[in-house]
Amino acid sequence: MGLFTKKPVAPASIPKSGAAPIPATSPPEAPAAAAPESASKAAPPPSNSPKLPPAASAKPAGGKADKATDERSRRFQELKTAIHRKLVDQLDLTKLARDANNEVRDQVKQVVTALLEEENTLLNFNERGRMVDEILDETFGLGPMETLLKDPAISDILINGPKQVYIERHGRLELTDVTFKDNEHLLHVIDKIVAPLGRRCDEVSPMVDARLKDGSRVNAIIPPLAIDGPSLSIRRFGKDPIKWEDYVRFRSCAQEIVEFLHSCVHAGLNILIVGGTGSGKTTLLNNLSSFIPEDERIVTIEDAAELALRQPHVVRLETRPANIEGKGRISIRDLLINSLRMRPDRIVVGECRGGETLDMLQAMNTGHEGSMTTIHANNTRDAVQRVETMVMMSGFELPTRAIRQQFASAINLMVQASRLPGGRRKIMSVTEVQGMEGDVVTMQEIFKFEQLGVDSQGKAYGQIIATGVRPQFLERLTASGHGVDPAMFSPRVLVKDDV
Repeated sequence: MGLFTKKPVAPASIPKSGAAPIPATSPPEAPAAAAPESASKAAPPPSNSPKLPPAASAKPAGGKADKATDERSRRFQELKTAIHRKLVDQLDLTKLARDANNEVRDQVKQVVTALLEEENTLLNFNERGRMVDEILDETFGLGPMETLLKDPAISDILINGPKQVYIERHGRLELTDVTFKDNEHLLHVIDKIVAPLGRRCDEVSPMVDARLKDGSRVNAIIPPLAIDGPSLSIRRFGKDPIKWEDYVRFRSCAQEIVEFLHSCVHAGLNILIVGGTGSGKTTLLNNLSSFIPEDERIVTIEDAAELALRQPHVVRLETRPANIEGKGRISIRDLLINSLRMRPDRIVVGECRGGETLDMLQAMNTGHEGSMTTIHANNTRDAVQRVETMVMMSGFELPTRAIRQQFASAINLMVQASRLPGGRRKIMSVTEVQGMEGDVVTMQEIFKFEQLGVDSQGKAYGQIIATGVRPQFLERLTASGHGVDPAMFSPRVLVKDDV
């Protein structure tokens, strides 16, 4: 049996019966309740497909599309929807596989081209090619977002409703001309992202965290919580992840700091990564984790799995949201408590943002040395106060002094990451937690970044310096066999930005 429920339009474009199954999706405007197996029984496409008016100018000088351009764009979308309906109506969806290779994509492209030839439309060569590409993106990928996902320079995709799509490129936000047909189209794309992960985004659960195949982080929030339409935020992780060599090459970090952190991780120091949104905390955590010896058992705990550890002995755990009845939720705290029974050498938590912070501190204090996590905070001093607040969220009414003692005993090193004006990301501070003096947690900076100004392009610049302070745990590094040269800490400029 072939791949089509009925004979395709052009016999020359029919794939052979032995070809691999072809994945497809329901058309963008299809209701959310329509399941794949019912798509093949969809109503036949309308007999009169929309015809496009004669080509109009792309955009007037003022940047606003005139009525003719708007009308042509609307007809283009209608025609694309009609062709997509015909394609889905012909495909035998019961035989489709999840992944498609280039050969299958080429076969479907031939069928789409044949369907397009049937329509008596005034499409020029560029519009015809764009039409075919967009239909293939709807069938195999994430629709209009595919163009953005193919650009390695884009680090964030921020979709504020179907008609407003921003991207971050080289640290700068830009408004794109990418649009979705309507809210239903955008909801369809969101569903394609979260459904394979066993999650959902609907009126019952209008917020969801997910990830793409490449590990990129996804957050979606839809009406009624999002007033102006569905909102989708994607924090991308490139095909070539940032490594320590890149930190040094981009002057985000000094080579001396890399060597120091390598020794600290090997020696089993507990490390807390601090920073704001978009500062690169997860990337930094992933790179620090690469220093963990391969003969240790590591358990990672995350809301949406993003870490990609290279060691062979890694157990990855991911939280689970509540079901439609509001039951079955598994939180980071639940996973953290369970991980203590899994005989881990080190525990790596993607982010502490609630009551699990207390359990993390206790794990660090009870034999799981070398563990790591991240928290949101503007600087290292604010991080101490934020940890206090999150410990109180655990439900235990502990005195402030007791919480600070737990913190000072558990955390050995704090690494602060930050995103500067203009988009540059830097390791701002490497700070040792020394202990307690009275009711105050004492800390000292070992390395820090000093901002010297902002250049003509709005980018902040400065220098990374060694403060001259030697950490108290130097003997511990030496005892572990990973000592460092004390001359590393002599006060001097390590890296300076070009202006």
